[in-house]
Order: sequence, then structure tokens, then C-alpha cells
Amino acid sequence: MKKVMLTLSSIDAVKVFVNEINMLPYDADLVSGRYTVDAKSIMGIFSLNLSQPIELVIHSDNDEACDKFIAKISDFLVK
Repeated sequence: MKKVMLTLSSIDAVKVFVNEINMLPYDADLVSGRYTVDAKSIMGIFSLNLSQPIELVIHSDNDEACDKFIAKISDFLVK
């Protein structure tokens, strides 16, 4: 399991993120406060408070694949 913080500050950012995460063969969730949604659900993402950083949780034991995916979405990571 990998956890990273990210920001999705625009509609275009959410679209790009959803397109990328849907190529990932593992389950992933986004956590904002006490709410957790499927990271592959665009409607679920828009139900979160996107004005604050959100936590991405990737449910996989394959650290190499997770690291490659995280590198692909590096534009969204909280620095």
C-alpha cells in the first residue's frame, strides 16, 4: 500500500488524473477528512473538498508499479 498527498485544483486536473488512474490495475482510494471515495470515480472525486490536499491510497504490494504510477502523476503531488 502506498500513500501520497496530492492536489486536484481544476476540472482539467481531475480529468487527467482519472484518465491516468484508470490505467492502474490496482484499487485506489482518495481520502479527504473522514470521506473516502474510489479514485477511479470522477463523480466521487467531485464530491470531495478539492480546495485542500487529498490523500491517494493505492492498494498494491507491487512497490515498483506504484512508484512508476506516482512518477506519472508527479504534477499533482503536494511538494
